Amino acid sequence: MNELSQSEQPEVIRLQNVQRRYRMGDTFVDALRGIDLVVQRNEYMAIMGASGSGKSTLMNIIGCLDTATGGEFWLNGQRVSDMSDNDLAHTRNREIGFVFQTFNLLPRVTALANVEMPLIYAGVRRKQRLERARHALDTVGLADRMTHRPSEMSGGQHQRVAIARALVTEPSILLADEPTGNLDSKTGGEIMSLFDQLQAAGNTLIVITHEEHVAKHAKRTVRLSDGEIISDSNSGENS
Repeated sequence: MNELSQSEQPEVIRLQNVQRRYRMGDTFVDALRGIDLVVQRNEYMAIMGASGSGKSTLMNIIGCLDTATGGEFWLNGQRVSDMSDNDLAHTRNREIGFVFQTFNLLPRVTALANVEMPLIYAGVRRKQRLERARHALDTVGLADRMTHRPSEMSGGQHQRVAIARALVTEPSILLADEPTGNLDSKTGGEIMSLFDQLQAAGNTLIVITHEEHVAKHAKRTVRLSDGEIISDSNSGENS
């Protein structure tokens, strides 16, 4: 059975015995060693671990940026493990909204143009993509900054634009990698409060972080060490 209906599998993500092995010269490195993980719809999860724990590798697999060398990965009932590179790219663009600590905005265009960019690649017509981009910016509190370029905005506003860009495709998962890493503590707190609001509105969030105060916003924290899950528990302010 290669596909599971959403009625049979209400979760967004299911990983079963997922492994990732890299070859480095004459040796092999096991970055992930049999990960079992289920993420439900509308869940807010933090994935934590020290450098080398495997959290970035796990993020790349969940985000369809990398493929496992063993085990099974299901995303919305689709068996990702069997997908071609083209299918992976299509799934990544449709299902995953990425937020990075470096923002990755185009400097010479407006906030609105930055946010509509994924919809251009998706072939969405101009009128519809502008409507959706405006709505996404309004959702993150930037209705009055749509025509501003990144040079005219603060770091916190940069990240809000990046979040709006991640939301505009209406993804199944919002995947954030150290989203407050380049922000001061006050601005970082505002971004995490925005994530709280997005989860309350029905979005599924996975945050990759090494910061305890960031993880506390999540309802569930998964901790990795040496490529294995060492704890998986409800935690934080919202639990």
